[in-house]
Amino acid sequence: MNLEKVRNIGISAHIDSGKTTLSERILFYSGRIHKIEDVRGGGDGATMDHMELEKERGITITSAATSVTHNGYHINLIDTPGHVDFTVEVERSLRVLDGAVLVLCSVGGVQSQSITVDRQMKRYQIPRLAFINKMDRTGANPRRVVEQLREKLGADAFLAQIPIGAEENFRGVVDLIEMVAYTFEGDQGEKVVTSEIPADLKDEAEEARIAMLDSLSNYSDEVMELLLSEEEVSKDMIYRVMREAVLNGATPVYMGSAYKNKGVQPLLNAVTEYLPSPLDREIYGRDPSDETKKIELSPDADKPFVGMAFKIVEDPFGQLTFMRIYQGTIKKGEAYTNQRSTKKERFSRIVRMHSEKREEIDEAGPGDIIAVMGIDCASGDTYCSERDYATLESMYVPEPVIKIAVNPLNRGDGDKMSKALQRFRKEDPTFSVYTDEETNEILISGMGELHLEIYIERIRREYGVEIEVGAPKVSYRESPTREVEFNYKHKKQTGGSGQYAHIVGKLIPIESESEDSFEFEEKVVGGRIPKQYIPAVEKGFRDILGKGPIADYPVVGTRIELLDGSYHDVDSSEKAFYTAAQGCFREYFKQAAPKLLEPIMKVEIEVPEDFQGTVTGDVIRRRGLMTSNDTNEGMTVILAEVPLAETFGYATDLRSMTQGQGTFTMELAAYRQTPSNIQEEIIAERKKDELAGAR
Repeated sequence: MNLEKVRNIGISAHIDSGKTTLSERILFYSGRIHKIEDVRGGGDGATMDHMELEKERGITITSAATSVTHNGYHINLIDTPGHVDFTVEVERSLRVLDGAVLVLCSVGGVQSQSITVDRQMKRYQIPRLAFINKMDRTGANPRRVVEQLREKLGADAFLAQIPIGAEENFRGVVDLIEMVAYTFEGDQGEKVVTSEIPADLKDEAEEARIAMLDSLSNYSDEVMELLLSEEEVSKDMIYRVMREAVLNGATPVYMGSAYKNKGVQPLLNAVTEYLPSPLDREIYGRDPSDETKKIELSPDADKPFVGMAFKIVEDPFGQLTFMRIYQGTIKKGEAYTNQRSTKKERFSRIVRMHSEKREEIDEAGPGDIIAVMGIDCASGDTYCSERDYATLESMYVPEPVIKIAVNPLNRGDGDKMSKALQRFRKEDPTFSVYTDEETNEILISGMGELHLEIYIERIRREYGVEIEVGAPKVSYRESPTREVEFNYKHKKQTGGSGQYAHIVGKLIPIESESEDSFEFEEKVVGGRIPKQYIPAVEKGFRDILGKGPIADYPVVGTRIELLDGSYHDVDSSEKAFYTAAQGCFREYFKQAAPKLLEPIMKVEIEVPEDFQGTVTGDVIRRRGLMTSNDTNEGMTVILAEVPLAETFGYATDLRSMTQGQGTFTMELAAYRQTPSNIQEEIIAERKKDELAGAR
C-alpha cells in the first residue's frame, strides 16, 4: 500500500451536528454502500450506528470503523459519538488517528462538546478540517461559525468555500482556490456540476479568496511576497501551502448539508488533499527499561512491528481488539508480545472492519487500522514483535463522576449480571464496578446518567437480566484547605526485629482541578532517611488517598513535602516507612481542615426563546451559576455551571418546562468546595449508610 495515499481520519462533533449523516454520505459517494439510510426514521438506520440502541435513540454510542477509497486514496474512517457521556470513545479514536473533520452546526456553531473535542484534538496534536453542516437550516451563518472557531477555540480558521444561496435556498458552494461553483444534482447529489461563479457572488468570492490567502501567508513567505507585490498566487502553490498550513495547525472551513446531499464530495477531496498521511506524523514510543528514553517509530513495513490496542469489544466469537499499526507488519497466525503483560499471543484472525461487518485479511502494515480476534488485552496496550521493544503512551481517561447501586431482581441472575459488568468494564475505561464494603452493594460508576442508563439497558437486552437500580450518587472528593506540619514516628516492637520509621514534613493544599492532584517532594538532607526508603514513603501516602477521613471519598489537591526524619539500623525497612506514611496521613489530614469537593458540570441548554426565563430560574434554583446566554433565530443557548447533585432527572424536568422542545448537554467543568450545610448532609447520609451496612 502506498502510504502517501492513506488517510486515517475521525469525524467528531457536538451531538446532533450531523456527523453520522455525513459519514453515511461519505460511504455512499465512495462506493462503500449503495443505499443511503437515515440516522432516524424508517429503513435499517445509519450504517455506522449498528447497535439497536443507537438506531432507536438516533445517537452514536460507540465509535465505528470502516475504510473507503476515494480518488485512489485509502481512507480509514472512524465515526465517533457526540454525547459527552461517551467522550472516551472520541478520546481513544483520536489517540490513533492522523487527522480529523470537526463537524459544526451552521446555526449552533461552536457548542460545548465542540470545545471538548477541540481540546482532545490538541492533546494528540491532530490536524483537522472544519465542516459547517446543515447549511439549509433557518439561521445558517457560516461566517459567525468561523468567528466562533477563532474566539472560542483559538483556531486559525478561514473559509475555503462560500455558500451559494442561503438557508432553504442553499444549493452549492464556491471553491476559493479553483474559483468555480459546485452544485449537486441527481437523486442523491451524486453528480457534482462545475460552473462559473454566479455574477452576484463574484465580488464576495474575490474578497473571501484574499482573506484565505492572507491567512495562508502566515505559513509561507512566498505567498506573503506575492501578495505584497500584488502578483497572482498560482493554484498549485495554494494547494501546497494549504497542506503545509493544515499540518501546522490551520483550520480551513468547508460547508454543506449532508442530509440534503450537498458539499460532501469537495470535503472528501480536501481530506485527501490536506490531511496527513502516516508518513507526515512523528510517532515516538518509550523504552520499557527506561521510560525517559524516547524511541522514534517509522511507518516502515520491514521494521519490527509496533501497534496499539485502542478499543476492545466483546464478541460472540471472543474479544475483538481494534488496533492501529505504527511500524512493521502483522501476519495471520504469527505471535506478538503484549508489552504490559509480556504475554506472547497468536494473531489467528485479522479483520478489516466495516461498522459491525468484517472482512478477513492475511496481513496488515504500517498506517493500517484493523481488528484482531481472540487476543486478551486491555485498552491502551502496546503489541510488538519483540519483548521490551517499545511502549506507546496510552490515552487520557477521565474520572467517573456518578455512581448507582445495581442488583438483579432475580437472585439467580447474579452471575449473568457480574459477567456483563466485567465485560463492560473491560470495554470502557470510564465505566467501573466495585462493591461497597459497608453496604455490600454493587456500585457502577460512569460519566453521566445516560452513560449508565445505556449499560443497564444493555444488561437487560443482551443478558436477559432485570435490574433494580438505586438512586444516583455523586462521586465527591476530599481536599485539605490548611497547611499542616507533621512529625510522625512509627515504632513497633514485638519480639525479634521491630519496626521503626520517623518522618517530618508538611502537608500542603494545592490546586485540585488539575488532572494529577497529588504531589510528593523529598527535601531530606544528610541521609537522615536513606534514599531506598523514600519511594516507600511516597507510595504509603499515595495508596491511602483512595479513602479520605471525612466521608471515605478520594483525596485530591494534596502536596507532601518530606523534610526530615530518622531511621534505625536494624528495625527500619521499606514496610516500616510505608506504614509510617499511612499512619501520618490518618492523624494529620484531619488537622488540615479538609473539605468536600463536588463535581460542577458545564451545562449547555438550548430552548425556544419563550422558555428562557423559566429555564434560567430553574438553573438558579439548582445552585447554578449562569455564564452566558445567546439568542439566535428564536432559540436561546444558555451556558451555566451546575453542581452534578442538582442535575439528576434534569432531562425529564427540562422536557416538561419546555413542552418537549428543550435539549441539553453537560460535561465535568471542575471540582469545587461544597457549601457547609450540604457537606454536613452528605456526611450524615454517609454515616447512615455505614450503620445500615453494619446491621
